[in-house]
Amino acid sequence: METAARGAPRGGGSGGAEALLGELEARVRAVVRASSWWERHGVDCSILALSLLALPPGFLCLRSEHGLVFVLGITILGVCHYTLTVKGSHLATHGALTESRRWSKIWAHFFVEVCTAFPAEDALHGHVKMHHGYTNVLGLGDSSTWRLPCLNRYVYMFLAPLLIPVLTPLVAVERLRRARPGAALRALGLIALGLCSHYWLLRHLSGFRSPASALACMLCTRSLLAHPYLHINVFQHIGLPMFSRDQKPRRLHMMSLGVLNLPRLPVLDWAFGHSIVSCHVEHHLFPKLSDNMCLKVKPVVSRFLREKQLPYNEDTYLARFRLFLSRYEELLVRAPPITELAGLQ
Repeated sequence: METAARGAPRGGGSGGAEALLGELEARVRAVVRASSWWERHGVDCSILALSLLALPPGFLCLRSEHGLVFVLGITILGVCHYTLTVKGSHLATHGALTESRRWSKIWAHFFVEVCTAFPAEDALHGHVKMHHGYTNVLGLGDSSTWRLPCLNRYVYMFLAPLLIPVLTPLVAVERLRRARPGAALRALGLIALGLCSHYWLLRHLSGFRSPASALACMLCTRSLLAHPYLHINVFQHIGLPMFSRDQKPRRLHMMSLGVLNLPRLPVLDWAFGHSIVSCHVEHHLFPKLSDNMCLKVKPVVSRFLREKQLPYNEDTYLARFRLFLSRYEELLVRAPPITELAGLQ
């Protein structure tokens, strides 16, 4: 099934698109060069460091018999978990935490495998090479991994997110079966280290007496922000123009058409990062930039796209939630239509 765009954005054709992208890159490069190390990397590294430092108080709060203190501990551990696993893993996978390739690999293994319980090589391939390289291209980077057609809209939007902490290590094991033996053993060891450390700390530092209660707490903290995590991953791409692999537009048009920004949301900005929430368009255009730098170049990118009469998609979380709940079958069950953009391939 195909849908045709009503009008091609300004700058159609390969030469025009490449020239526009080059102009935008020059503007962003000027902002990056004028920024300090603190702005480029320090702000986000500090957020991750604070999250690591907050873990011991979070575990200790769970020893309390006072209900509010116990809930505070769950909240601290849950927010820290998503800050390390979503924000940390995302930045590390893109090499946005440091300019050193060696340290980028080390941080990727720590945040993706130890903290998130997922193979770093699979994250790099699936997210950076496929999703970013072929954004909204059907069969490649179309976010189809988030579709579960067997579930109805209410189960998917309200209950399915709770399974993410359980499914993540199971999917990891399945992926590792096809990996190189050495890489698979390393990833499996680091994933086991992360999961066992979490369990051990709950038993010995937080004082959980039974394995079942410790595992239940692991599930609770690891699913604290699972709902917005799942929702945002589908809100920002699905429902926007989709392309065929043979007739995909040039990169600038692909990202401006196929990516959407949500408003700034303080808790999600902290835990997921600006590049996932409010600066997703900027992130897809400049994936090597840190969250703080995506926020800094956001006015430059939005102004440029609007000057050139290119799309700059924005919507609220609630509006997207209502849209997906009302059009669930169309957006998350059926195959999406292909958008034809004459002159932009």
